[in-house]
Amino acid sequence: MSSDYYIGLPQWKHPQWDNSFQTDAQQSDLAQYAACFNSVEGNTTFYGLPGRDTLLRWQSQTSADFRFCFKFPQSISHAARLRGCGAELAAFLDHMLLLEQRLGMLCLQLPASFGPNDLTLLERFLQQLPAGVRYGVEVRHQAFFQGGEPERCLNRLLMETGINRISFDTRALFANPAADPVSREALQQKPDLPLRVLATGLTPMVRFIAPLALEQGYQWLEPWVGQVLKWIDEGRTPFIFMHSPDNARAPELARWFAQRLEQQRPGICGFVDWATQPRRQPGLF
Repeated sequence: MSSDYYIGLPQWKHPQWDNSFQTDAQQSDLAQYAACFNSVEGNTTFYGLPGRDTLLRWQSQTSADFRFCFKFPQSISHAARLRGCGAELAAFLDHMLLLEQRLGMLCLQLPASFGPNDLTLLERFLQQLPAGVRYGVEVRHQAFFQGGEPERCLNRLLMETGINRISFDTRALFANPAADPVSREALQQKPDLPLRVLATGLTPMVRFIAPLALEQGYQWLEPWVGQVLKWIDEGRTPFIFMHSPDNARAPELARWFAQRLEQQRPGICGFVDWATQPRRQPGLF
């Protein structure tokens, strides 16, 4: 069954999820995750390339309608800054294509220092990418959020190539700063940039992070319900990924959002509440 939208988390395993949807020791963590969510935003590839056997195992643990979204390695995006990385790019793509139809999107997260003067590099890099794969680009340079010519040039490039401009919505986090160590770390690491809501491709991606107190983030998340439905009505297939500072309650955030979508569009396909899933009773051995 094709999905109207894809929803997931930035990982498929967390120690605090064991009492929700990861309760069956006889099933892999990924398989249990994929029974509820139809996509995942994998950060693994940003730091290293998984082995071919690992990728094939991940593929076998998910259904045909599940989608993996992975980042380009930081060795390409940050260290090389898209220059002279042909061999690394070829190896990365060779591995990712093993996922076949389960490959949802490859995401290029660029450093904050990658600015308007680097757009030619970005254009050349994007021209190297094979067709038939969805791509997204996340920029963090201030000039791309000021509504001037640099931002227009970026958006034009992405529209012409059909590549998605990824929206990272951190407003709720910075509007509700907390003093606990986990929140402080998130505030230091996440970008505090204006939000851009723009579909430059057919599969727009939204990354949303809420404060530790999820309820403080709902007012910021609610408008995305209408936006996602609008994109779907336009024939697009959005990808939505929910974060919290430590991701312990990220599943609750995703469930809240999916329930709002379901209320407005009954029967919309994308999420299965773990509360409706059969739970295996633990045995003695």
